[in-house]
Amino acid sequence: MIRVEVAVAAPLDQPLVYDLHDELMPALPGTAPDPVGLRVLVPLGGRGVTGYVLAVVAIEETAYTVRRVKKILDRSPLFHSNMLPFFRWAASYYHYPLGQVIKAALPAGMAPQSGREILLAPGREQELREVFAAASPPWVSDLLGGRRLPAAASGRLLGVKATRLRIEGLVDQGVLELQETVEADAVREKIETLFSLAPQLRTDLERHGTEAGLDDADWSQVLPGDLKRSERQTLAAMTALMDESGASEVPARELFTRYAGARKAVLLLVEKGLVERLSRRVYRTPFGEPLPPAPQPEHLTPGQEEVLAVIEPALAARTYRTFLLHGITGCGKTEVYLRAAERTLALGRDVLVLVPEIALATQIEAQFLARFGDTVVLLHSGLTGAERFDQWHLALSGRAKVVIGARSALFAPLADPGLIVVDEEHDSGFKQDDAFRYNGRDLAVLRGRCHDAVVLLGSATPSVTSYYHASTGKYTLLQMTERVGDRSLPAVTVVDLSRKSGGGEKGLFRRELRQALVDNLAAGQQSLLLLNRRGFAPVLLCQDCGSPVECLHCHVALTLHRAQGRLVCHYCGYSIDQRVICGHCRSTGAMVPVGFGTERVEEEARLLLPAARIARLDSDTAADRKVFLKLLRAMHDREIDVLVGTQMIAKGHHFPHVTLVGVVWADGGLNMPDFRAAEKTFQLITQVTGRAGRGEAPGRVIIQTMRPDHYSIRLAQQHRYEELYRQELELRRNPAFPPFVRLVALHIQGEREEEVRQGAQRLAGFCREEKKRLQAGVEILGPAPAPLEKLNRNYRWQILLKAADLDQLHQLCRQLQEHRSELVPASCRLIIDVDPENMM
Repeated sequence: MIRVEVAVAAPLDQPLVYDLHDELMPALPGTAPDPVGLRVLVPLGGRGVTGYVLAVVAIEETAYTVRRVKKILDRSPLFHSNMLPFFRWAASYYHYPLGQVIKAALPAGMAPQSGREILLAPGREQELREVFAAASPPWVSDLLGGRRLPAAASGRLLGVKATRLRIEGLVDQGVLELQETVEADAVREKIETLFSLAPQLRTDLERHGTEAGLDDADWSQVLPGDLKRSERQTLAAMTALMDESGASEVPARELFTRYAGARKAVLLLVEKGLVERLSRRVYRTPFGEPLPPAPQPEHLTPGQEEVLAVIEPALAARTYRTFLLHGITGCGKTEVYLRAAERTLALGRDVLVLVPEIALATQIEAQFLARFGDTVVLLHSGLTGAERFDQWHLALSGRAKVVIGARSALFAPLADPGLIVVDEEHDSGFKQDDAFRYNGRDLAVLRGRCHDAVVLLGSATPSVTSYYHASTGKYTLLQMTERVGDRSLPAVTVVDLSRKSGGGEKGLFRRELRQALVDNLAAGQQSLLLLNRRGFAPVLLCQDCGSPVECLHCHVALTLHRAQGRLVCHYCGYSIDQRVICGHCRSTGAMVPVGFGTERVEEEARLLLPAARIARLDSDTAADRKVFLKLLRAMHDREIDVLVGTQMIAKGHHFPHVTLVGVVWADGGLNMPDFRAAEKTFQLITQVTGRAGRGEAPGRVIIQTMRPDHYSIRLAQQHRYEELYRQELELRRNPAFPPFVRLVALHIQGEREEEVRQGAQRLAGFCREEKKRLQAGVEILGPAPAPLEKLNRNYRWQILLKAADLDQLHQLCRQLQEHRSELVPASCRLIIDVDPENMM
């Protein structure tokens, strides 16, 4: 027996200790197995939960009974032991339970729990009928029909106190039984059946000079005379397939496709010892037909050579170092990533490439697949559960050396990452906004430190915080200031949408943009139209009382999606038919759409350019990866003239024939209650500007805005990032915001508004008392209702903590966790969000 430290997949702040008895050990490979990294089923309270073995600990006398591990769930570890310091640090920094950090890191569907099934005892049917003779609930009929209720149905029944007490009474009488079960993993290995000729038959064939594909008459020298015709035809089909593929094994599905009669005949051949039945694991691939990669350049640009001359020695030194690569759009950052990855693989180490969203993973994968082939895997939420499971195991086994993905790919089980690339490092998509609220960019830097790896943060518009770290020496700044091929940045025109300059124009496109779209189509070039808001209109108003149609579960207006004929909440997913009556005045009059989204932009573009081939790319049209790939391929093949989209079209894409970009409305982000609003607006405009003029023809950008004099728009027009950075620093000194201070947002939410309010007030009071006791320099703002006060039936309040000393913030958060049960009502939930990105 050994004693192990286990992090359970439950909201517990500390790991637990369990005994792992000898009878479970044979499930582990090797003579001296190490259980670290294995999943185990352990008792917790009255149920079994998944846990993750962290270490083997000394067996000592304890004042409590050490419980036993119930079951080992794996044949081999699911992560390398060198990832444990990384997991522990992440759990501590983000104040999130270690077991749930590891659960979030692993592919979904791999945290089974125990449950209980309700069984009807043999021969007790009549007694059960008599007990419920007056009124038989549906579950009794199900039990009489099937003799058992599945764990999910049983769990629902046992969760109702009155029903549970009645069932437990029947268990005591022997009428019913409760049996513990364990859920199966939602995903598992795919095993393929294969057939091959038995070794003796192969030897006989070689001795007699028989080759694959010969007819039945030529087999007479080596085959028994009593074989049926179907068996001979099966052997002929097998050898034909072997001849075509050059393999010695034939997959069952191919054999049965070639000759349907083989299904029975091959089993008879196995019994007679002429054929062997084999099995092997098949890895499901998400790639399909990749996008066409850009050709590898024969020569690097001077800028690329300069930055690689700094990065490659750091890779060779095998020491931790973080670089911030500030390169303008179109300067060839991706080629730098590829060359650095090539050098890393040559050193025998692994490569991890992170992008902020699935769209960019799809774009960059083609380049890496073209260079590194089967060593590349994908990890992101756009894969099916089975695909993600297999891609994870390819990385874990070492067969894959390059992992590409969105933020969750950060946890890929690479044994020895030597290079970690974070592309578009400024993007808020790296921040997880629910459950485990980590920032993928920041944890990438930590993982680099844990593995002595080089971390390369790349962006044309770095976050102010990252650029500050580079300017103060925490990161090493690298710059690329010239586009590939000496192409110039596009000319940018700003169009004032305010009434004083509008001249009575109607529609979404002002004269300059309308004419540019017409001219660009006539020239045979492609155009992009950006509006960072999906749907047709963000609000549907009642003409009689002026009230918007709101979500039943959130205090937000429903967005009109006219193509679907639905009104949709973009926060909880609630939707209703667009044909509604007013919920305030009950008017049945017409409802008026107000505002605009990408659907309306697409509609107006079709009216303006009836001959153009127009497509839309947003999360409504590209939820399916295959649809997204099809759209991108059509854009690359010049089958689309105008592409309308949200920020999905703004970053990372290389469309060499796009010569016009129109920003339909640049002001949406400026109106957000967020100290980063101007920074994010500048980044989005600069990124989409960079899509124009990447080929031989020069590019042009037209930005429509109500605030043409705002510094973020003016500086984006002039491509002046450093000036934007200096202005943002000055604004954030007083009142202090990052990078001069660190932030923690405390969110409290629940379905009872008054309890949420009172809980928030208690939390704020506790924070102020602890601040005095600790003599901490922490500024406490709030409590106050969140800008989005109610989401998904939950009322939301928040408190913002600010401090220059990060340790003081963490100390205060640890005190909050210790006293959580006293401060927060049981009906409410407290969320600690370290380094919050979304201030809504």
